[in-house]
Amino acid sequence: MAVKKRNYKKEYQQQKARGEHKNRMERQRGRRKLDKNGVARKGKDVSHVKALSKGGKNSDGLKVVSKSKNRSFKRNSQGKLESETSKRERKKSTRKKS
Repeated sequence: MAVKKRNYKKEYQQQKARGEHKNRMERQRGRRKLDKNGVARKGKDVSHVKALSKGGKNSDGLKVVSKSKNRSFKRNSQGKLESETSKRERKKSTRKKS
């Protein structure tokens, strides 16, 4: 069975069209900034204080957190997804109701 070659140019263009390229570059700049400042991040993820998907930037702040903390939503004791809402968003929504 012949292996089909990947078309990297096409993938790159699709990524830019979906708007993923800008966020990927922002994440990469954040990692490089921490590396330059000598922050040890081996086995950890760089998390943005305000998520890029919510309009955040590197200037909003970066922090080093565990992979499980950065890549997961809240789960119950059986491991099932409990909430896709962050603690901060839940706090905001309870304030609005009051």
